[in-house]
Amino acid sequence: MKGSFVRFLVVGLVNTAVGLSIMYVLLHMFHHYWAATFIGNAAGAVVSYVLNRIFTFKSGVHLSTSILRFILVIGVCYGLSYYIGLQFSSWLLHQLPAAVHPFKKDVGILIGTGLYTLLNYTGQKYFVFNAKKEAVVVHD
Repeated sequence: MKGSFVRFLVVGLVNTAVGLSIMYVLLHMFHHYWAATFIGNAAGAVVSYVLNRIFTFKSGVHLSTSILRFILVIGVCYGLSYYIGLQFSSWLLHQLPAAVHPFKKDVGILIGTGLYTLLNYTGQKYFVFNAKKEAVVVHD
């Protein structure tokens, strides 16, 4: 696999399986959208960080720098993606028969996950694991 986006998608399948499974189990056990998405996303994020650092981007960026940036990117992506996912799901399902309205949060998670993937890839590639950002050029 040559492209970082392809490797990112492979890693994404693994961390999505972990995170999404946890989200849906917690959502249907406790019926709390934000707690379920936060905990599931956090579990997937741990898997994502390790695999993306080693496999996807083969990053040499200092661990403390990349972890702080990773947390920032994950937080921004999480908030934006799952908020937009829930809002869009509410709007979309409102257009459909009332029988589908109970699935608003389930659909919101799916939409949020798709948006999260795109935003997260961009943030990790260009902000978290970008070794070029770390290179310091000294001019004499």
